[in-house]
Amino acid sequence: MATPQKSGKGKETEVVDNVQEALSKSEQFIEKNQRTILMVVGGLVLIVCAVLAFRNFYLAPREKEAEAQIYKAQYFFERDSFQLALTGNNEFLGFEAIKDQYSLTKTAKLANAYIGLCYKELGQYEQALKYLKDFNASDEMISPAIIIAVGDCYVENGKIKEAINYFLKAADKAENDLISPFALKKAAVAYEELKEYDKAVNTYTLIKEKYYNSNEGYNIDKFIERAKALASNK
Repeated sequence: MATPQKSGKGKETEVVDNVQEALSKSEQFIEKNQRTILMVVGGLVLIVCAVLAFRNFYLAPREKEAEAQIYKAQYFFERDSFQLALTGNNEFLGFEAIKDQYSLTKTAKLANAYIGLCYKELGQYEQALKYLKDFNASDEMISPAIIIAVGDCYVENGKIKEAINYFLKAADKAENDLISPFALKKAAVAYEELKEYDKAVNTYTLIKEKYYNSNEGYNIDKFIERAKALASNK
């Protein structure tokens, strides 16, 4: 004798029963742990409120203060008064003080980069690297310029291969007609210093192909020919 098949209605009833059972268990769990759940939710709300309060009532005003302070140091930096820009005086804060007094602000991070640039211009390349390599920014103009500065410091320390890596990194990161050809030309010159003339030719040629209308591309052919001549005489 054939076994009778369950009706579709029976299966639906079973599904409904399972759902109701799951909901019942969830309700029991919530009732049992209601206090703990409320404490967790309340804690999360307090954390969010604390973060917002920190940003709006502490960090934002300090950011404005830092922005108002840094312009004088920038003024002296642009006039090649690097030591004064670095340390400041009784009338204004230098980059070092801004970095320390306004930590966590974007301006303090910018001051950190300026500190590295000041040490670079003062010939203290190891100290400059300490600050420049610590700088991280998404700005497509500032960040590649800092990377180039790192490369310059390595050149001054006689670490040409390391310098080339940074010049190429800056060119790749910038990808614009202002910074990229400038960085590539520095890399090409560094290749020449290492007597790697074929790589210099390739790098100069890249400037010609991608950035012909840039300042570096204007007379790039003579650099290509010079590097080719050096390569043939090697």
